Amino acid sequence: MSDWPQLARDIKRWARESGFQDCGITHTQLDQDEQRLLAWLDKGYHGEMQWMASHGSKRSRPAELEPGTISVISVRLDYLPEPSADALAQLASADGAYISRYALGRDYHKLLRKRLQKLATRISGATGGFAYRVFTDSAPVLEKPLARNAGLGWVGKHSNLINRDGGSWFFLGEIYTDLPLPADPPFTEEHCGTCRACIDACPTGAIVAPYVVDARRCISYLTIELKGAIPPDLRKDIGNRIYGCDDCQLYCPWTRFSDITGEDDFKARHELDRQTLVTLFSWDEETFLKKTEGSAIRRIGHVRWLRNIAVALGNAASCDAVLEALRSRADHEHELVREHVRWALEQHGAA
Repeated sequence: MSDWPQLARDIKRWARESGFQDCGITHTQLDQDEQRLLAWLDKGYHGEMQWMASHGSKRSRPAELEPGTISVISVRLDYLPEPSADALAQLASADGAYISRYALGRDYHKLLRKRLQKLATRISGATGGFAYRVFTDSAPVLEKPLARNAGLGWVGKHSNLINRDGGSWFFLGEIYTDLPLPADPPFTEEHCGTCRACIDACPTGAIVAPYVVDARRCISYLTIELKGAIPPDLRKDIGNRIYGCDDCQLYCPWTRFSDITGEDDFKARHELDRQTLVTLFSWDEETFLKKTEGSAIRRIGHVRWLRNIAVALGNAASCDAVLEALRSRADHEHELVREHVRWALEQHGAA
Protein backbone atom coordinates (compact mmCIF):
# COMPACT_ATOMS: atom_id res chain seq x y z
CA MET A 1 0.00 0.00 0.00
CA SER A 2 1.47 3.35 -1.00
CA ASP A 3 -1.42 5.74 -1.59
CA TRP A 4 -2.12 6.56 2.04
CA PRO A 5 -4.09 9.76 1.32
CA GLN A 6 -6.50 7.78 -0.86
CA LEU A 7 -6.87 5.13 1.82
CA ALA A 8 -7.68 7.83 4.36
CA ARG A 9 -10.40 9.18 2.07
CA ASP A 10 -11.75 5.67 1.58
CA ILE A 11 -11.81 5.04 5.34
CA LYS A 12 -13.95 8.11 5.91
CA ARG A 13 -16.34 7.05 3.16
CA TRP A 14 -16.53 3.51 4.50
CA ALA A 15 -17.18 4.88 8.00
CA ARG A 16 -20.23 6.78 6.77
CA GLU A 17 -21.39 3.75 4.80
CA SER A 18 -21.10 1.79 8.05
CA GLY A 19 -23.51 4.18 9.78
CA PHE A 20 -21.17 6.64 11.48
CA GLN A 21 -21.97 10.34 11.13
CA ASP A 22 -18.35 11.48 11.03
CA CYS A 23 -14.81 10.14 10.89
CA GLY A 24 -11.37 11.70 11.26
CA ILE A 25 -7.77 10.58 11.61
CA THR A 26 -5.09 11.79 13.98
CA HIS A 27 -1.69 10.81 15.29
CA THR A 28 -0.91 9.98 18.91
CA GLN A 29 0.54 13.17 20.43
CA LEU A 30 -1.39 14.11 23.59
CA ASP A 31 1.23 15.83 25.75
CA GLN A 32 -0.87 18.80 26.86
CA ASP A 33 -3.90 16.63 27.47
CA GLU A 34 -1.78 14.33 29.61
CA GLN A 35 -0.79 17.28 31.80
CA ARG A 36 -4.44 18.33 32.16
CA LEU A 37 -5.40 14.77 33.09
CA LEU A 38 -2.67 14.54 35.73
CA ALA A 39 -3.72 17.88 37.24
CA TRP A 40 -7.37 16.72 37.32
CA LEU A 41 -6.41 13.48 39.04
CA ASP A 42 -4.16 15.30 41.49
CA LYS A 43 -7.16 17.32 42.68
CA GLY A 44 -9.13 14.14 43.28
CA TYR A 45 -11.86 15.14 40.86
CA HIS A 46 -12.21 11.51 39.72
CA GLY A 47 -13.68 10.47 43.08
CA GLU A 48 -14.03 6.68 43.36
CA MET A 49 -13.22 6.13 39.68
CA GLN A 50 -9.81 4.67 40.42
CA TRP A 51 -9.64 3.21 36.92
CA MET A 52 -9.02 6.76 35.71
CA ALA A 53 -5.64 6.69 37.46
CA SER A 54 -4.73 3.01 37.42
CA HIS A 55 -3.20 2.67 33.96
CA GLY A 56 -0.25 5.02 34.28
CA SER A 57 0.41 6.90 31.03
CA LYS A 58 -1.36 4.36 28.79
CA ARG A 59 -4.45 6.59 28.64
CA SER A 60 -2.56 9.52 27.13
CA ARG A 61 0.04 7.54 25.18
CA PRO A 62 -1.74 5.27 22.68
CA ALA A 63 1.42 3.41 21.68
CA GLU A 64 1.87 2.27 25.29
CA LEU A 65 -1.66 0.89 25.41
CA GLU A 66 -1.39 -0.75 21.98
CA PRO A 67 2.23 -1.12 20.86
CA GLY A 68 2.86 -0.10 17.28
CA THR A 69 0.05 2.46 17.14
CA ILE A 70 0.91 5.48 15.03
CA SER A 71 -2.54 6.54 13.78
CA VAL A 72 -5.97 6.77 15.41
CA ILE A 73 -9.23 6.61 13.46
CA SER A 74 -11.95 8.43 15.42
CA VAL A 75 -15.67 8.09 14.65
CA ARG A 76 -18.91 9.68 15.84
CA LEU A 77 -22.31 7.99 16.20
CA ASP A 78 -25.36 10.13 17.06
CA TYR A 79 -27.74 8.78 19.72
CA LEU A 80 -30.36 11.45 20.56
CA PRO A 81 -33.65 9.47 20.57
CA GLU A 82 -36.11 12.37 20.82
CA PRO A 83 -36.27 16.18 20.59
CA SER A 84 -34.69 18.06 23.46
CA ALA A 85 -38.08 19.58 24.25
CA ASP A 86 -39.39 16.13 25.20
CA ALA A 87 -36.44 15.58 27.51
CA LEU A 88 -36.99 18.97 29.16
CA ALA A 89 -40.67 18.15 29.64
CA GLN A 90 -39.82 14.92 31.44
CA LEU A 91 -37.25 16.73 33.54
CA ALA A 92 -39.92 19.21 34.61
CA SER A 93 -42.56 16.53 35.23
CA ALA A 94 -43.94 16.53 38.76
CA ASP A 95 -43.91 12.74 39.04
CA GLY A 96 -41.66 11.72 36.13
CA ALA A 97 -38.32 9.94 36.34
CA TYR A 98 -35.49 11.34 34.25
CA ILE A 99 -32.96 8.97 32.69
CA SER A 100 -30.04 10.23 30.63
CA ARG A 101 -30.99 10.02 26.97
CA TYR A 102 -28.04 7.80 26.06
CA ALA A 103 -29.34 5.04 28.36
CA LEU A 104 -32.97 4.85 27.20
CA GLY A 105 -32.31 2.13 24.64
CA ARG A 106 -29.83 -0.68 24.28
CA ASP A 107 -26.29 -0.41 25.56
CA TYR A 108 -24.27 1.32 22.88
CA HIS A 109 -21.06 -0.65 23.40
CA LYS A 110 -22.03 -3.71 21.36
CA LEU A 111 -23.45 -1.72 18.41
CA LEU A 112 -20.49 0.66 18.27
CA ARG A 113 -17.94 -2.14 18.56
CA LYS A 114 -19.66 -4.10 15.79
CA ARG A 115 -19.59 -1.08 13.50
CA LEU A 116 -15.92 -0.42 14.26
CA GLN A 117 -15.04 -4.04 13.59
CA LYS A 118 -16.89 -3.89 10.29
CA LEU A 119 -14.89 -0.80 9.33
CA ALA A 120 -11.62 -2.44 10.40
CA THR A 121 -12.41 -5.55 8.35
CA ARG A 122 -13.02 -3.41 5.29
CA ILE A 123 -9.71 -1.60 5.81
CA SER A 124 -7.97 -4.95 6.21
CA GLY A 125 -9.41 -6.12 2.90
CA ALA A 126 -8.00 -3.07 1.16
CA THR A 127 -4.56 -3.23 2.77
CA GLY A 128 -4.00 -6.96 2.88
CA GLY A 129 -4.10 -6.90 6.67
CA PHE A 130 -2.92 -4.49 9.35
CA ALA A 131 -2.46 -4.32 13.12
CA TYR A 132 -5.31 -2.62 14.96
CA ARG A 133 -7.52 -2.54 18.05
CA VAL A 134 -11.00 -1.08 18.37
CA PHE A 135 -12.23 0.84 21.43
CA THR A 136 -15.72 1.71 22.59
CA ASP A 137 -15.26 3.43 25.95
CA SER A 138 -13.88 0.11 27.16
CA ALA A 139 -10.18 0.88 27.82
CA PRO A 140 -7.97 3.77 28.98
CA VAL A 141 -8.40 6.08 25.98
CA LEU A 142 -8.59 9.89 25.89
CA GLU A 143 -11.34 9.73 23.30
CA LYS A 144 -12.43 13.37 23.36
CA PRO A 145 -8.95 14.88 22.86
CA LEU A 146 -8.30 12.30 20.12
CA ALA A 147 -11.58 13.20 18.41
CA ARG A 148 -10.72 16.90 18.70
CA ASN A 149 -7.30 16.25 17.16
CA ALA A 150 -9.01 14.28 14.38
CA GLY A 151 -11.10 17.35 13.53
CA LEU A 152 -14.46 16.09 14.84
CA GLY A 153 -15.12 19.07 17.10
CA TRP A 154 -13.93 20.95 20.17
CA VAL A 155 -14.14 20.16 23.86
CA GLY A 156 -16.77 22.43 25.39
CA LYS A 157 -16.82 24.03 28.82
CA HIS A 158 -18.84 21.03 30.08
CA SER A 159 -15.96 18.76 28.94
CA ASN A 160 -18.04 17.07 26.23
CA LEU A 161 -17.03 17.17 22.58
CA ILE A 162 -19.13 19.57 20.48
CA ASN A 163 -19.54 19.31 16.73
CA ARG A 164 -20.68 22.42 14.84
CA ASP A 165 -23.17 20.44 12.78
CA GLY A 166 -24.11 17.71 15.26
CA GLY A 167 -24.12 19.24 18.74
CA SER A 168 -22.89 16.84 21.42
CA TRP A 169 -25.42 14.00 21.54
CA PHE A 170 -23.10 11.32 20.17
CA PHE A 171 -20.84 8.43 21.11
CA LEU A 172 -17.19 8.22 20.12
CA GLY A 173 -15.20 5.19 19.06
CA GLU A 174 -11.62 4.61 17.97
CA ILE A 175 -9.43 2.29 15.97
CA TYR A 176 -5.76 2.30 16.99
CA THR A 177 -3.65 1.23 14.02
CA ASP A 178 -0.10 0.89 12.72
CA LEU A 179 -1.05 2.35 9.34
CA PRO A 180 0.88 5.58 8.47
CA LEU A 181 -2.27 7.50 7.58
CA PRO A 182 -2.19 11.27 6.99
CA ALA A 183 -3.67 13.15 9.93
CA ASP A 184 -6.59 15.54 9.56
CA PRO A 185 -6.21 19.12 10.82
CA PRO A 186 -7.10 19.25 14.51
CA PHE A 187 -10.02 21.37 15.66
CA THR A 188 -7.99 24.16 17.23
CA GLU A 189 -10.76 26.72 17.70
CA GLU A 190 -13.41 26.44 20.38
CA HIS A 191 -16.73 28.12 19.78
CA CYS A 192 -18.09 28.45 23.31
CA GLY A 193 -17.01 32.09 23.53
CA THR A 194 -18.37 33.83 26.61
CA CYS A 195 -21.33 31.43 26.88
CA ARG A 196 -21.66 29.73 30.26
CA ALA A 197 -25.04 28.06 29.79
CA CYS A 198 -23.72 24.63 30.76
CA ILE A 199 -21.99 25.98 33.87
CA ASP A 200 -25.09 27.82 35.05
CA ALA A 201 -27.38 24.87 34.24
CA CYS A 202 -25.43 22.25 36.20
CA PRO A 203 -27.73 21.42 39.15
CA THR A 204 -24.90 20.56 41.55
CA GLY A 205 -22.24 23.03 40.40
CA ALA A 206 -20.02 20.21 39.17
CA ILE A 207 -18.44 22.36 36.42
CA VAL A 208 -16.08 24.08 38.82
CA ALA A 209 -14.33 26.05 36.07
CA PRO A 210 -14.66 26.23 32.30
CA TYR A 211 -13.60 22.82 30.90
CA VAL A 212 -13.16 21.34 34.40
CA VAL A 213 -15.69 18.95 35.96
CA ASP A 214 -15.46 17.76 39.56
CA ALA A 215 -16.96 14.30 39.07
CA ARG A 216 -17.66 14.02 42.80
CA ARG A 217 -20.44 16.59 42.37
CA CYS A 218 -21.67 15.39 38.97
CA ILE A 219 -25.09 13.71 38.99
CA SER A 220 -23.93 11.16 36.43
CA TYR A 221 -21.18 10.13 38.83
CA LEU A 222 -23.46 10.19 41.88
CA THR A 223 -26.16 8.03 40.29
CA ILE A 224 -23.96 5.65 38.28
CA GLU A 225 -20.36 5.43 39.47
CA LEU A 226 -20.75 6.08 43.21
CA LYS A 227 -21.31 2.80 45.04
CA GLY A 228 -22.17 4.09 48.48
CA ALA A 229 -24.47 6.73 49.90
CA ILE A 230 -25.14 9.89 47.93
CA PRO A 231 -23.90 12.90 49.97
CA PRO A 232 -26.96 14.40 51.72
CA ASP A 233 -26.01 17.96 50.76
CA LEU A 234 -26.31 17.07 47.06
CA ARG A 235 -29.54 15.08 47.17
CA LYS A 236 -31.96 17.97 46.79
CA ASP A 237 -30.11 19.18 43.70
CA ILE A 238 -30.49 15.80 42.00
CA GLY A 239 -34.20 16.45 41.50
CA ASN A 240 -35.82 13.61 39.56
CA ARG A 241 -32.67 12.45 37.78
CA ILE A 242 -32.33 8.75 38.59
CA TYR A 243 -29.66 7.67 36.08
CA GLY A 244 -27.25 10.23 34.72
CA CYS A 245 -27.86 13.87 33.84
CA ASP A 246 -28.12 15.77 30.56
CA ASP A 247 -28.59 19.34 31.72
CA CYS A 248 -25.26 20.62 30.41
CA GLN A 249 -26.19 19.33 26.96
CA LEU A 250 -29.86 20.27 27.07
CA TYR A 251 -29.03 23.92 27.71
CA CYS A 252 -26.04 24.18 25.36
CA PRO A 253 -26.96 26.36 22.34
CA TRP A 254 -25.04 24.06 20.01
CA THR A 255 -27.39 21.13 20.63
CA ARG A 256 -30.03 22.78 18.47
CA PHE A 257 -28.06 21.39 15.55
CA SER A 258 -28.39 17.81 16.78
CA ASP A 259 -30.28 15.34 14.63
CA ILE A 260 -32.57 12.65 15.99
CA THR A 261 -30.88 9.28 15.67
CA GLY A 262 -32.02 6.80 13.07
CA GLU A 263 -30.78 3.87 15.17
CA ASP A 264 -33.64 1.76 16.51
CA ASP A 265 -31.36 0.41 19.24
CA PHE A 266 -31.13 3.89 20.76
CA LYS A 267 -34.89 4.44 20.90
CA ALA A 268 -36.47 4.30 24.35
CA ARG A 269 -37.51 0.86 25.58
CA HIS A 270 -40.23 0.10 28.14
CA GLU A 271 -41.28 3.78 27.92
CA LEU A 272 -38.28 4.74 30.04
CA ASP A 273 -38.43 8.20 28.54
CA ARG A 274 -41.77 8.88 30.25
CA GLN A 275 -42.06 6.59 33.27
CA THR A 276 -43.06 7.79 36.74
CA LEU A 277 -40.90 7.52 39.83
CA VAL A 278 -43.51 5.51 41.69
CA THR A 279 -43.75 2.94 38.89
CA LEU A 280 -40.00 2.44 38.62
CA PHE A 281 -39.62 2.24 42.41
CA SER A 282 -42.11 -0.63 42.42
CA TRP A 283 -39.89 -2.84 40.25
CA ASP A 284 -38.58 -5.82 42.18
CA GLU A 285 -35.13 -7.14 41.28
CA GLU A 286 -36.50 -9.67 38.79
CA THR A 287 -38.45 -6.97 36.97
CA PHE A 288 -35.46 -4.64 37.05
CA LEU A 289 -33.19 -7.26 35.49
CA LYS A 290 -35.77 -8.12 32.85
CA LYS A 291 -36.54 -4.53 31.90
CA THR A 292 -32.87 -3.51 31.78
CA GLU A 293 -31.59 -6.51 29.84
CA GLY A 294 -29.14 -5.23 27.23
CA SER A 295 -29.23 -1.75 28.79
CA ALA A 296 -26.47 0.37 30.29
CA ILE A 297 -28.71 0.87 33.33
CA ARG A 298 -28.29 -2.71 34.52
CA ARG A 299 -24.69 -2.08 35.56
CA ILE A 300 -25.74 -0.15 38.69
CA GLY A 301 -27.82 -3.04 40.00
CA HIS A 302 -31.22 -3.02 41.70
CA VAL A 303 -30.03 -1.65 45.06
CA ARG A 304 -28.50 1.51 43.59
CA TRP A 305 -31.52 1.83 41.29
CA LEU A 306 -33.73 2.02 44.40
CA ARG A 307 -31.24 4.34 46.12
CA ASN A 308 -31.44 6.80 43.25
CA ILE A 309 -35.22 6.71 42.97
CA ALA A 310 -35.63 7.12 46.72
CA VAL A 311 -33.73 10.41 46.48
CA ALA A 312 -35.90 11.54 43.57
CA LEU A 313 -39.06 10.60 45.50
CA GLY A 314 -37.77 12.68 48.39
CA ASN A 315 -37.60 15.61 46.00
CA ALA A 316 -41.08 14.97 44.51
CA ALA A 317 -44.25 16.72 45.56
CA SER A 318 -45.84 15.12 48.60
CA CYS A 319 -48.80 12.87 47.88
CA ASP A 320 -50.18 9.57 49.10
CA ALA A 321 -48.68 7.61 46.20
CA VAL A 322 -45.17 8.91 46.91
CA LEU A 323 -45.39 8.27 50.65
CA GLU A 324 -46.84 4.79 50.12
CA ALA A 325 -44.06 3.93 47.68
CA LEU A 326 -41.36 5.05 50.09
CA ARG A 327 -42.88 3.22 53.04
CA SER A 328 -43.02 0.04 50.99
CA ARG A 329 -39.18 0.03 50.95
CA ALA A 330 -38.61 1.34 54.49
CA ASP A 331 -37.62 -2.13 55.71
CA HIS A 332 -35.58 -3.11 52.67
CA GLU A 333 -32.86 -5.67 53.36
CA HIS A 334 -30.08 -3.25 52.29
CA GLU A 335 -29.16 -0.37 54.59
CA LEU A 336 -28.20 1.71 51.54
CA VAL A 337 -31.83 1.67 50.43
CA ARG A 338 -33.25 2.10 53.93
CA GLU A 339 -31.07 5.15 54.65
CA HIS A 340 -32.11 6.94 51.47
CA VAL A 341 -35.76 6.07 52.06
CA ARG A 342 -35.53 7.53 55.57
CA TRP A 343 -34.04 10.71 54.15
CA ALA A 344 -36.79 10.89 51.53
CA LEU A 345 -39.54 10.45 54.12
CA GLU A 346 -37.96 13.19 56.23
CA GLN A 347 -38.26 15.57 53.26
CA HIS A 348 -42.01 14.98 53.37
CA GLY A 349 -42.19 15.32 57.14
CA ALA A 350 -43.18 11.67 57.32
CA ALA A 351 -40.20 10.01 58.94
